[in-house]
Formats: sequence, C-alpha cells, structure tokens
Amino acid sequence: MSTDLLAFLGFAFAASATPGPNNIMTLATAARHGLRATLPLILGVALGFGFMLTVIGTGLAQPLASHAGLHTALRWAGAAWMLLLAWQIARAGSPAAAESPRVGAPVGFWGACAFQWVNPKAWILAVATTATYTLPGENLTAQVLVLAGLFMLVTLPSLGAWALLGAGSSQWLASPRRMRAFNIAMGLLLAASVVPAVLE
Repeated sequence: MSTDLLAFLGFAFAASATPGPNNIMTLATAARHGLRATLPLILGVALGFGFMLTVIGTGLAQPLASHAGLHTALRWAGAAWMLLLAWQIARAGSPAAAESPRVGAPVGFWGACAFQWVNPKAWILAVATTATYTLPGENLTAQVLVLAGLFMLVTLPSLGAWALLGAGSSQWLASPRRMRAFNIAMGLLLAASVVPAVLE
C-alpha cells in the first residue's frame, strides 16, 4: 500500500483519541465502574469498529475498483470531512461539557460492538478511511484489512487513556486551558494527516 503509513497512523490516533461518543462512553463507564469493568467496552469498541470498517470497506471495493473517478471523489469528500472534523476538534471544549450517555450497568463487549453501527462518527470514519487511504488498482480488500487492523491497534491505547481519565487520573486535563491545548494539537494532527493521502 503506497499510502503514507505514518499519515494514516496520525489520522487514526487523532480520530480515536479525541472526544467522541466512544470516548465519552468509555470515560463515563470508567468513572462510575472503574478500569476493570471498562475493559470489555474498550475491546468491544476496537474490534467492533475494525469489523465495521472491514464490512464497509470491502462493500465499497467493487464500485471503487470499477470507477476510479468515484474513488477520487470519495477521497476528496473524505478529506474535506476530516478537515471539518479537525476544525471542530480544535475548537472543542472540555469533554466534561459534552452530554455524556447515562451509564447504568457497564457497557459490555457485545454492546460496544453493536454501538458502532449507530455511532455516526464511526460510520463517517469508516467511509472516509476507505476513500482516503486506499488506492485504486490495488487489492482493496487487503488494504482495508490492513487499515482495520491498524485502527484497532491504535484504538486500544487511545480508549485506555480515556478510561484512565475517567477512573481518576484526569487532574492534568481537568484544566480548561490544558484541554484546549490538547484539542488544538489533535485538530492540527488530524488536518496534517490528510495532506499526504490527498496529494498521492
């Protein structure tokens, strides 16, 4: 795969580490139930999104392989959406200000897997990843499997960090100024990760 691997890893890290439904759910669960009870949720999000990305990516394989123009259009659309997301991330406030899902019993592995299919950020990320970080003329299924595997590996420590924040180690990012700096850094990383993929 000729797409810049470092660019994709930067995108995957920024997309999985910055505030979103999965992160807020992880934060809230860890805050209420502790780290151990949050581990099935973390594994469910990572594997569930990897499966979702594989299904969506391989489902797009035939039309993308048959129509290079469609692939290019989707690549630019995905890049545009990611730049918009980068702007929104950079302007975001503290995740504590966001509306957290109510947490009763801890969300389990299968619940977290199923949640990906109703998570709009996951849908957009799966389509944008396939369109932006794959190349026509190569084995698209193999590319999607590699991307899904890398995304899962990056998601695990990212969600783990959010679980740590929720479990009580959020003192440093509790400062609005520090959270603002973190969000700006993540937004810039996300924007920078788009450039090499679009220019190929």
